[in-house]
Amino acid sequence: MSKDEDGRTRLDRLALLADAEAALASTLDLLDGLRRACRVLTGRLGDWCVVDLLDECGRLERAVVVHRTPEALVPGGYEGPLPPVPDDAGGPLPRVLRGAGPLLLADISPPNRAVNPLHARQLELFEQLDARSAVITPLRARREVLGALTVARTDPHHPFTDADLPLIEGLVRGLAVQVDNARLYQQTQRIAERFQRALLPELPHVPNLQIAARYASAQTVAQVGGDWYDAFVLPRGNTALVIGDVTGHDLQAAIDMSALRNMLRGIAVDRREPPGEVLRRLDIASHTLQHDATATCIYALVKHPPHHNGPWPLHHSCAGHLPPLLTTAEGDTRYLETGAGLLIGLDPQHQRPTAIDHLPPHSTLLLYTDGLIERRSESLERGFARLRQHAAALSREPLETFCDELLGGLAADSTDDAALLALRPSPAPA
Repeated sequence: MSKDEDGRTRLDRLALLADAEAALASTLDLLDGLRRACRVLTGRLGDWCVVDLLDECGRLERAVVVHRTPEALVPGGYEGPLPPVPDDAGGPLPRVLRGAGPLLLADISPPNRAVNPLHARQLELFEQLDARSAVITPLRARREVLGALTVARTDPHHPFTDADLPLIEGLVRGLAVQVDNARLYQQTQRIAERFQRALLPELPHVPNLQIAARYASAQTVAQVGGDWYDAFVLPRGNTALVIGDVTGHDLQAAIDMSALRNMLRGIAVDRREPPGEVLRRLDIASHTLQHDATATCIYALVKHPPHHNGPWPLHHSCAGHLPPLLTTAEGDTRYLETGAGLLIGLDPQHQRPTAIDHLPPHSTLLLYTDGLIERRSESLERGFARLRQHAAALSREPLETFCDELLGGLAADSTDDAALLALRPSPAPA
């Protein structure tokens, strides 16, 4: 081989490595990234490619199977759980999962020569997809084997050789690091989401008031945010409603959300002051203890009506949050836009107003976060109009149905978390 040919070969290998890593890094979804990386490999290195992954408990799953000719694969016929990795590590795949490799398979045995169930599944795959040679390499990061990558060729006149092992080993080393990073990211997100959901409260039971709430994580990416809602009864019998959204989409946002929620609860129970003053005190406490955290928030008090079957007084204050929506039983809707002020965390000396509205019997008050209405491709006004239209159509539905239909109809394709809190005065007959 000439120096020029050797140079081109090295450049081709570097390009293959870079393209495969870029494909994996192009998405936060691990399986989607692995499929993209395997498409790069099957286009330029082999005829088909398989990734088997071990989970935290040591269970093995065939996560991705990609073929140069997609029609050659039976849909759903290869991916899924695999037999346990045997302790004796008999067979090339078990050996690789125990840390050996990369292993070159130039002479592939038939399935009836398998030494254990996992070996048998691998040989069956080789037979089904007509593999004539293959390389199995461990996905290893931080001295831990995360799984294995198998690349196979079907042409007996162009098999893998020992000369291919350094390229594949280098390629898989880079992929393994990214797999590890993706897993750590997903693990952090799962912890944050569990933490966030654990903080969502049990709603109180208040005579003649129905209360319902929903929370949904973003559907497009595995993100966690600072959305929260709360409802509790104060010592004097008023019902407090809270909804808010801390800036950020990570574990820190969930931590900040927890701190704000608990501070607000404590201030509300202790001070017994109008909502605007409660939010002002929350802003001071947040500025002192949370420093850089910012958040939107609504704090509202629902008071018992002075007369049976009369409207329920609603005292509320808004810190940069989207306005509450009031929907009557007849389907009339309006946003409660008074009582608005700055976000929490911007100016602790900001004087916050308290607005007073009235809730007719059987009307529905809706507090919500931006994931319910905001879309990147449209104006906020259109989102507000869509919410009003849906709420009006659901005005006579049971409150639980009202919430389910709103969340399913408006937040299914949201790129952000969505939380909503709904209240409906339902006085008993006189």
